[in-house]
Amino acid sequence: MKGRASAMNGRTTVADRILQFNEGLARVQLDLPPGFRAVNPFTGPQRERVREVTSAFYRRYYDDDRPRRLVLGSSPARRGTAVTGVPFEDAKLLESDTGVDVSDGYAVSRPSSGFLHDVIARYGGRPQFYADFVMSFVCPLGLVKTTSQGREANANYYENKELLRLLEEFLVDALERQLEFGTDTSVCYSIGSSGNFKFLTKVNEDRGFFKEIVPLEHPRFITQYNGDRKEEFAEKYLRALRGEGD
Repeated sequence: MKGRASAMNGRTTVADRILQFNEGLARVQLDLPPGFRAVNPFTGPQRERVREVTSAFYRRYYDDDRPRRLVLGSSPARRGTAVTGVPFEDAKLLESDTGVDVSDGYAVSRPSSGFLHDVIARYGGRPQFYADFVMSFVCPLGLVKTTSQGREANANYYENKELLRLLEEFLVDALERQLEFGTDTSVCYSIGSSGNFKFLTKVNEDRGFFKEIVPLEHPRFITQYNGDRKEEFAEKYLRALRGEGD
């Protein structure tokens, strides 16, 4: 799979392939159940800024043909990655890296991004981490549901059977397209050790995309409910990313 993907993409860089994938998302129209909607950072009034941010970010860290492993969350937060197009990024670090002001409308979960960027720093820093990994999503578009109080909240693709049924073809296709980044398919990391991991495992049993899928607890679960164990979970992340096992 890895060799086939590289041959298909010729001389293009990983940055080229990710940006092309994102451009394809701009044309996606999802059929969703009542009460749900998609948030697409690559369409709408902010699309030019999103293109500017994503192009600067991926050209900085992925302007080569080095195989990388995928680290996959479930879907972008509606006021985080679904605004900027860059997965799991801290706003200030993203501004520093790209020179683009992304603070307007951007509200990534600080506990989640803070935990992940602590792991990244301890792995060896941003250049080393992004040289080895691509962070992305099983569902690369944000999902929002209307609550019983009439408010909007982030939704997970797997939390509703009808939602998952309608999205499944899109999700599998998106996973396959992300392999064309030139992905190292020896292992994939699932951010989320329950629903996201379960779906990835099922798809992988059917399609054989990866040799192994490693589950990692979601940073929100760690920071909100297990704050006193952050060091333990950070070490678990680092061992997994370094291929050291338990």
